[in-house]
Amino acid sequence: MTNLIQWLQRNLSMLYKAILFLLAIVIIVQLFPRMPRFGYEYQEARPWAYDDLIAPFNFAILKSQEELDHEREMVKREFRPFFYMDKQVVQDQSEAYEVAFFRAVDSIYKGNRLPAQLENTLLLGKQLIDSVYRRGIIFLKDDFIHKPSDFEIFLTQDRLAAARSLNDFFSIPQAYQFIGKHLDSLHADLAEILRPALDNVLTHNVYYDEGLSERALKAELEDIPLSRGMVQEGEKIISKGEVISPEKFRIIESFKAEYLKITGRSANKYTLYIGQFLLVAISMIVLVLFLYVFKRDIFLDNRRILLILLTLLIMVAITSQVIKYDTSLLYLLPVCIVPLVIRAFFDNRLALYVHINTIILIGFLIPRSFEFVFLQFIAGIIAILSMVSLRRRSQLFFTVILIFITYSAVYLGLTLAHGGSLSDLKWLDYVYMSGSALLTLFAYPLIFLFERIFGLPTDFSLLELSDTNNKLLRELSMNAAGTFQHSLQVANLAEEAIFTLGGNALLTRTGALYHDIGKMDNAHYFTENQTSGVNPHDELTYKESAGIIIDHVIKGIEMARKNNLPEYIIDFIRTHHGTTTARYFFTKHIKENPKMKASKNDFTYPGPKPFSKETAVVMMADSVEAASRSLVQPDEEQINKLVDQIIDTQIEEQQFIHAPITFKDIDITKRLFKRRLVNMFHVRIAYPSIS
Repeated sequence: MTNLIQWLQRNLSMLYKAILFLLAIVIIVQLFPRMPRFGYEYQEARPWAYDDLIAPFNFAILKSQEELDHEREMVKREFRPFFYMDKQVVQDQSEAYEVAFFRAVDSIYKGNRLPAQLENTLLLGKQLIDSVYRRGIIFLKDDFIHKPSDFEIFLTQDRLAAARSLNDFFSIPQAYQFIGKHLDSLHADLAEILRPALDNVLTHNVYYDEGLSERALKAELEDIPLSRGMVQEGEKIISKGEVISPEKFRIIESFKAEYLKITGRSANKYTLYIGQFLLVAISMIVLVLFLYVFKRDIFLDNRRILLILLTLLIMVAITSQVIKYDTSLLYLLPVCIVPLVIRAFFDNRLALYVHINTIILIGFLIPRSFEFVFLQFIAGIIAILSMVSLRRRSQLFFTVILIFITYSAVYLGLTLAHGGSLSDLKWLDYVYMSGSALLTLFAYPLIFLFERIFGLPTDFSLLELSDTNNKLLRELSMNAAGTFQHSLQVANLAEEAIFTLGGNALLTRTGALYHDIGKMDNAHYFTENQTSGVNPHDELTYKESAGIIIDHVIKGIEMARKNNLPEYIIDFIRTHHGTTTARYFFTKHIKENPKMKASKNDFTYPGPKPFSKETAVVMMADSVEAASRSLVQPDEEQINKLVDQIIDTQIEEQQFIHAPITFKDIDITKRLFKRRLVNMFHVRIAYPSIS
């Protein structure tokens, strides 16, 4: 049991990596459809590349979406809506008529003897109302106002529907006109009684039956046959080399749909899962091998592996959802986000490899994947190339433009190669591709989010931090001008060296600019800031002076954290002196106090030692630049000797044992520093004598 625990402790990091990759494989496989794939790749207007295709079973020829849409439009256009007649309106308005009639009689005769034919007059009015409402006063919604008068509808009465035209009904003005004609034929006295009584009793009694109409329309739409014709078993579908016409394409699509339906029912879901698992696992294993062989530092960093896998998973998951919703939206997918995000945190090589891995996995999801994978492969390369030397945020917009141009050019080439005609271009796909290019801008907030989550540097954040107008760097230039100038020179030296060695030049420059910010607290104790000729160390013991000098590392770390500098910048502050000693004060202390036992720890920096190529180069640049200021009359020989002495001493003190830097790298760095210092001090080259 103890051995097992010890083994787990030793291999905990590797187990974590294995769990991460296994989890990623399982998630990706879960996103795959549990359906067998069709064994043929084909496109309209291209030759059939396989042997003659013979129908292995009977199947119906499915209509295209355009055909179905056309038929649906025809059904909607010819559909006759349903209306109903409200019987309650007749009863209510008849009662209202009687009340209005007797009110009109009272207002005219005012209690005098009523004419004998009054009852007949009342009945006449009811007959007119009944006649109007029996024909119907129709209420037309906006959808029907502009229909022609002979437009047919169905009128439902007593659960029966009868076909009627709109001109079979009254509108309210027409109903009044109808009644008015009848009143004009009556005696003036009777018309005088009926007219006010009938004025306000006419209203609509025929209404649109929305519920019944929608149900009827839905039923008609559902009754549209999805197929037209049949292909019999043994019938030839298409011959080898035959160009796939629109009709043949429709037949092959119908065969594919029926084939997937049949095989989907009979396919073993477990064997499908195993096959998909193997494919994804092989893809992931190749990624692991690439990281292990070529990017060992990334392979050993679990945070970076998690970032890579998360970026890949997000794009595969988005693609999976788009496929389920509508395959025509594939060109809207911002696949180039993946290489941009990976490039922001790592190098071009890894960005390209992860991009290839991503589009291969996406290729398992989508139909006719070759063209899509090729398109995204080329666009990804262009995106990476456009971000090679990132120095401005505006480059991201330039990248978006290049991606769209690439999409357009490759898509045009594929279309012409397949169909040979510009008429085959689908302009909607260009709209989708422009949307995809614009969606690529979401890489920026995603990079920002990953920066905060994983604490890794990107060129975007480094560009902000390396701006000398940054608050902390401005304070350094104002409170410790000499230190600020020293930091600038160190940044220049280190950046040139690390660029040659193949490290992160922008990270190195930014770290170098901040490495000495701790000197701001006691700026006058450091020689580069002493302009008055007074040295405050004269009043201190050597141990106290060393303590103040060494303390600038701790104060720098505190200051950086107070100002929310990221850890990868703080690493330069804590490592730029490693575990070296404040040699000047230590040597002075021993010389002047030979009998006093001196503790070297009191004169030693707390460390740690540099643990990356970038921090190691900054350490060398810092020591060399600071020491070069002590040269009174520097010449090429003195500079060469100084650089060799300082860096060789650091090697002897084993300051670089934790950094992935070779002796060859150190030798290159020395030569670069020597050449740069010679230029800085304007040293003339010693030309050989002619004699």
